[in-house]
Amino acid sequence: MASTRPKPRKLSSAKLRSAAFRRVRADHQSELAQDYVELIADLIDERGEARGTDVALRLGVANATVVKALKRLQDQGLVSQEPYRAIFLTGDGWKLAEDGRRRHKIVERFLLALGVSAETARIDSEGIEHHVSRETLAAMAKFLTRN
Repeated sequence: MASTRPKPRKLSSAKLRSAAFRRVRADHQSELAQDYVELIADLIDERGEARGTDVALRLGVANATVVKALKRLQDQGLVSQEPYRAIFLTGDGWKLAEDGRRRHKIVERFLLALGVSAETARIDSEGIEHHVSRETLAAMAKFLTRN
């Protein structure tokens, strides 16, 4: 009996590149939010609180840049903050931070398993974690469990 399920269509090279570019642009849009919430979570874990000046110092950006970013994060429901007070992550903010940490660990461990130096793996995983697909991340994690 023949299958009634249609065969998946193969994307042309141009359409595949276009889809890849769209995904990278979308990844870039969420990358900043992910970096901020991860850093805020790290500061809370290390010091018990996160302040805008600490975020600016760690990122090497001006306080005004952090203020604008925090406003966007607050609008997205990821952080809460009172003027001149500590920054708090919402439930969604903590979820995003933990997901970023998990992705980072998998990518870093994978790069180390390939023989990349610890320093380079740490730095490279910071960028890769934002752009690796779920499928690739799952394959990396599976590879690590076998080795």
